[in-house]
Amino acid sequence: MFEKSNLSDKEFHRLSEFIHAEYGIKMPLAKKTLLESRLQQRLRQLEIESFAKYCDYLFSNEGRANEMVHFVNKITTNKTDFFREPGHFQHLTQTILPQLIEQSAPRRTLKFWSAGCSTGEEPYTLAMVLNEYKGQHPGSRWDFSILATDLSPEVLNIARTGIYDEERITPIRMDLRKKYLLKHKDKSKNLVRITSAVRNQIQFRRLNFMDRNFNIKERMDLIFCRNVIIYFDKATQEKLINQFCSTLNPNGYIFLGHSESIQGLNVPLTQIFPTIYKKKK
Repeated sequence: MFEKSNLSDKEFHRLSEFIHAEYGIKMPLAKKTLLESRLQQRLRQLEIESFAKYCDYLFSNEGRANEMVHFVNKITTNKTDFFREPGHFQHLTQTILPQLIEQSAPRRTLKFWSAGCSTGEEPYTLAMVLNEYKGQHPGSRWDFSILATDLSPEVLNIARTGIYDEERITPIRMDLRKKYLLKHKDKSKNLVRITSAVRNQIQFRRLNFMDRNFNIKERMDLIFCRNVIIYFDKATQEKLINQFCSTLNPNGYIFLGHSESIQGLNVPLTQIFPTIYKKKK
């Protein structure tokens, strides 16, 4: 029978230093118990008896090839909802989107990026909002594309399928559910799926914010990076936001989470609304 192993301070520091160096995520000693509990399942599944041996395996050639993806899934936080922070979407449709359309050339494709998209609720919400706006303004000659990225392959797989428990869609208005969601044929399963038309409007891609080059060639008009930078230290936040800004078009926008701020950071942004920022010219 498998016996529970304890994560020593030595192994915790070994893992936390790697997490910070590789993924930018700060992992203070206060999170030792959290990390231990998240990784216990992996030790059981691999039948590894101690965290010391798990670390040795994780950093071996075999572990980097086979275990690292599971490790990433365990250390990342994936709390998200449809229409999370609804004020952002109201400000987008009432103020920002009309300006972007007016400033853009006829038939130009506006580019949106959901950075840290988790299981997909944010980019799918954005797609619904943009489709609704287009439907309400049929004379507008513009289109949109959405890039959605995350570090975790596991959550990206969920996002790509677009299948959710019915309890997850509570924040979505009924008229939008009828347009953009399909119920599972087996009603006992209580599952819904985002329509293929909406799924096809989003490109999902794995991306590590610590990569020097995001490998994003196109310039973005608006970036959602909400409840992501809170997991980084100040130096990493500043570096990351400056890198985001380098991918933005002039007068592009960045949306942060309600508990996040650029205060004290040297970044080329001006606040125009709580947690909404515009790139300086």
